Amino acid sequence: MAELKQLARQIFHETLAAIDIPVAMQRKLWRDGTVLHCGDELVVELGGFSRVCVVGIGKAAHAMVDGLVRVVAGFGGDWADGADMKFGGIVSAPTAAERPIAGLRYFLGGHPIPNQASLLAGRAILEELRSCDERTLVFFLLSGGGSALAELPIDPAQTLEDVQGLYSALVTCGAPIADLGTVRRHLSAVKGGRLASVAGRATKITLAVSDVPARQEAALASGPTIPDPTTVDDAMQVIAKYDLRARLPRAVCEWIDAGKMSETPKSGEPAFFNAHFSLLLGMDDLFHPAHRAAEALGFFTCCDNSTDDWPVMDAAEFLLKQVEEFGAMHGGRRVALIADGEVSSPVTGPGIGGRNSAFVLTCVERIAGRRIAVLSAGTDGIDGNSFAAGAVADGLTLQRGGELGMDAGEFFRASDAFTYFSRLDDAVVTGPTGNNLRDLRILLAE
Repeated sequence: MAELKQLARQIFHETLAAIDIPVAMQRKLWRDGTVLHCGDELVVELGGFSRVCVVGIGKAAHAMVDGLVRVVAGFGGDWADGADMKFGGIVSAPTAAERPIAGLRYFLGGHPIPNQASLLAGRAILEELRSCDERTLVFFLLSGGGSALAELPIDPAQTLEDVQGLYSALVTCGAPIADLGTVRRHLSAVKGGRLASVAGRATKITLAVSDVPARQEAALASGPTIPDPTTVDDAMQVIAKYDLRARLPRAVCEWIDAGKMSETPKSGEPAFFNAHFSLLLGMDDLFHPAHRAAEALGFFTCCDNSTDDWPVMDAAEFLLKQVEEFGAMHGGRRVALIADGEVSSPVTGPGIGGRNSAFVLTCVERIAGRRIAVLSAGTDGIDGNSFAAGAVADGLTLQRGGELGMDAGEFFRASDAFTYFSRLDDAVVTGPTGNNLRDLRILLAE
């Protein structure tokens, strides 16, 4: 059985290696002299601009900025064949840039809870965008984690502690990412289309590495550059549904009760007339290399994205049933089920871990004694409040944990999945990857 665990790790690591952001940027963007092509749908004459502004927000911000500069500026840094074009902007990421680029200001934002640098980044972005005009070309480079990495409350009276209390309440309530974004967008000065509004008459191009479900782009970094499809009423319903009022800081509740929550920019507003959104990497870019890696190892492989945003226990039960049925279809041959997306795993204890290790821990009792391996890990290399990306288990994990005096159920209830798997040397540790597509789950059976 240990072999299945190692093969699951191999598939995960090969998938990570195949997700190359600068290469993806070169597929999406290419330059012919002073003409910039963005896919098949957008052509931009760089000579028509006097300034390029870059706003990079998210876990993949550094790789996205590097890729953009390679394409648009070229390796020599010539932005428009000798044209006098100013270049500047803001980048907020959870790690420092290995190769800082002249003209950009960098912030080490907090994630999953904003820190002081997150608020400074949000303020700096607004200041940068307010100086944009019709001769400015703005590139917004968005990736997962962007909601916390650049933030600024609409209410200037709210402190960093208020913002941190808001985020703590949201990330532990068990709500899906779409609902979390609905609330964030209506409390923030830098979300829900507001950055596009501030940039005004500038030409705006958003390039995204998405960790959210398909057709839910407003949830990526809480949709700072696109029209918000949700309303104040939607936000209030989310607050009521998850009993968030009892968890929110007093200053946030008082602001809401005073009726100060305003509508976010909507489709049809002038700010979006000259705004373009393009997906750089998404769900298919995660599925395809994982599928290829599993088949190269001799597994009959299928992909499933139907459990996105499901409660962790429901997702585990469903996917294990799927892999069992898939194995029966192929006469006992080795099979692999690849799934992506985020599962919902409310925090119920003071332990260390996240939704990925919680998913694997949920599977431990269900696969005990069976020739099945389960891996779940984040492509960003970070799972909740742990330093691991996730975890892996097989049919012997429950027995091995018991021999160390560990009860899987107790560790799950304590939200301490990382501790459980680290003691078994089954935590999946990559370190921050500089990427952030989606969580990847790999189920192998024979």
